[in-house]
Amino acid sequence: MMTVTEALKQRTSIRAFKRDPVPETLVRDILDVARWAPSGGNVQPWKVIAVAGAARDAVCAVAKTALAANPAGDDAGRPIYPDNLWEPHRSWRYKVGEDMYALLGIGRENKAARFAHLARNFDFFDAPVGLFFVIDERMGHGQWAHLGMFMQSIALAAIERGVSSCMQEAWARARPALKAHFALAETELVYCAMALGYADEAAPVNKLRSERAAVDEFARFDGF
Repeated sequence: MMTVTEALKQRTSIRAFKRDPVPETLVRDILDVARWAPSGGNVQPWKVIAVAGAARDAVCAVAKTALAANPAGDDAGRPIYPDNLWEPHRSWRYKVGEDMYALLGIGRENKAARFAHLARNFDFFDAPVGLFFVIDERMGHGQWAHLGMFMQSIALAAIERGVSSCMQEAWARARPALKAHFALAETELVYCAMALGYADEAAPVNKLRSERAAVDEFARFDGF
């Protein structure tokens, strides 16, 4: 059986999936395990909408239509990244992007190809299942953190079962259209999505492994 350490190291963002279906029973099993993720005060501030088949295709069409009308997107006032991202975070983000495009063979000058690859988010990179994570806007910062713990738990439970994932904040650019499509309550919004499926191991982009800072770069040890 896979250990937690192995799952953490093996999990990575997959950007090319096989079209093989993931059974509903397996998706339910993954969510059944992930529901035990930490939740401060047991608030459990998450909802999940799982889409496959025609429902998956419909929501892809909704996002593409919305972004065709407004290429800049509408994140409902909650941007994915802060303005003027500072160092070292800016460089880390830049490098992983350049590493990805290098694996894809897309140069910096080829803006059209870069945008086309970005647009593949809205096909879930061909994954057969998409998960949308919904949170109530009235929740505080703590609850957003707990939602992230829940998402990580899904990704780890999935990889233990041979299912790969990609957390997709790109879907935030279509928040108003998604809210309408899913008929969410007035105070609810889609935080992001997650592609779920079986990795295409032959795809060069799936060789991407983002670098991480060493422990001494982000951790401080007092009193040891």
